[in-house]
Amino acid sequence: MASLTGKRKRDNNTGSTCAGFIFVQSVIYMIKVANLTKRYGRKTAVDDVSFEVKRGEIVGFLGPNGAGKTTTMRILSTFLSATGGVIEIGGMDIFRESMEVRRRIGYLPENTPLYEDMRVIEYLRYRARLKGLHGASLRSRIDKVIDSCDLSSVARTIIGRLSKGYKKRVGLADALVHEPDLLILDEPTIGLDPNQLRNIRSLIRNLADRHTVLLSTHILSEVEMICERVLIISDGKIVASDTPANLVGLIRGNPRIITEIKGDCSEIVRKFEAITGVTRVSSKALAQWNRIVCECEKGTDVRSEIFRIALQNGWDLRELTEEKQNLEDVFVSITALENGNGQTLK
Repeated sequence: MASLTGKRKRDNNTGSTCAGFIFVQSVIYMIKVANLTKRYGRKTAVDDVSFEVKRGEIVGFLGPNGAGKTTTMRILSTFLSATGGVIEIGGMDIFRESMEVRRRIGYLPENTPLYEDMRVIEYLRYRARLKGLHGASLRSRIDKVIDSCDLSSVARTIIGRLSKGYKKRVGLADALVHEPDLLILDEPTIGLDPNQLRNIRSLIRNLADRHTVLLSTHILSEVEMICERVLIISDGKIVASDTPANLVGLIRGNPRIITEIKGDCSEIVRKFEAITGVTRVSSKALAQWNRIVCECEKGTDVRSEIFRIALQNGWDLRELTEEKQNLEDVFVSITALENGNGQTLK
């Protein structure tokens, strides 16, 4: 739990002021969730979920549609109540100290709610005042988030006239304006063009210097580039929790070597089948080339042997790669495994 003192001034060595108290930053975990359950009548949307997120982490929160992902994020942001369980944000119980928790959270929902008849800078000033900013600190923070979210060119534009991508950036600026300890971002990159995606990706990656980030997205390549750790929820339960690299390692099957090679196909297949560690060879004709796939025993890398054989036989070689799995493969495999037999990977 965070420690409290009766002091009202900020102490940079110990913590940040909230409602007249100093919260000592000795809390290792920004988010602690234990046995969280949410039911809608007979439907259990979140089923006894437990997980933790450390300070300064950027964590991807993934799940199929209807898995309980958005419900969990709305509960964490105090937007929804829970049926049962315990949640702490920065050491504070979100159900007993919800107003204090809200001051420390920046929340960007999937469908960004904006006042579309206001200009961008007017809206951000309004939102900053609601979040307790005034005077020089208000002006400084608005200038900062406008610059960070690349909104300078549209600062005086009416929000309703903005593209979907710019509206998303206004929502992100709103979530950041009070410099919260925790950012909860639900699909923050929807509607962005490739240049905007790159800018937002860089922004989110740099946020870990000052914020903890819980990020939900269906663009799994973004998670691999941004997130240090991944939580996967399926059917209301956490079914995987680890780094993207470790999760890929968990489901990695037998290696498959892809070769595109020119020569007599039947002779190539015969020689490749004789390589130690190769269990199966398949082939496909590609005009003058042959696409050969060698399935191998685990822990085996036969690429150097394939190259040696091609060199010895004078076969032209234009591709020799090991088929790589990614987070999308992990996501499909783990959620299918959970739906199939209830196993969990952690």
